[in-house]
Amino acid sequence: MADNLPPVDITFSGNTVGHQYEIQIDPANFANAESILEEQEMQSLPLVGDDHYLYQFSDEELFEILQKPDEWNKLDYALAREILLKRGKDIDQEKLDLLKQERLMQLREPEPQQKYWIIFGYISALLGGLLGIAIGYMLFSSKKSLPNGERIFSYSDHDRKHGTNIFYIGLFVFTISVLIRILWG
Repeated sequence: MADNLPPVDITFSGNTVGHQYEIQIDPANFANAESILEEQEMQSLPLVGDDHYLYQFSDEELFEILQKPDEWNKLDYALAREILLKRGKDIDQEKLDLLKQERLMQLREPEPQQKYWIIFGYISALLGGLLGIAIGYMLFSSKKSLPNGERIFSYSDHDRKHGTNIFYIGLFVFTISVLIRILWG
């Protein structure tokens, strides 16, 4: 559990709204946590009124919620499924599992090629700037979390190799430039 304190002490601001708690889950337990949250939202469904905004959505829009559950909260996901079932659409658990797997495959795709960042990174690294080191580090180490808790690299192997090169070139040039400034002032 993490306690996210606000950036300014509440004694000065008097505001405790920004105080949030975070529950950190081991990736091995993500499936169990997901099922607990889904059960909780299924119990909340009878409390949702007919004036909920999802009742205004078309079948295609509701189906999109089922295709991209990571972009919606658990209640919206459960309610979209419930509305589609009430409208006579066939939504079984096997189909939902298939949609989740397809979404995971989409999210596993690396970010588009970072051509401009790579060029800018090489230029910055060769000019001895710390910016080149930062860009290189970002390219080779940046990760993203998938809805199932899996952490994967954000960029392709090609971009990550360039990031590593940029990082080490920047480190080398920066070290040399610092030594030159120290020795020849």
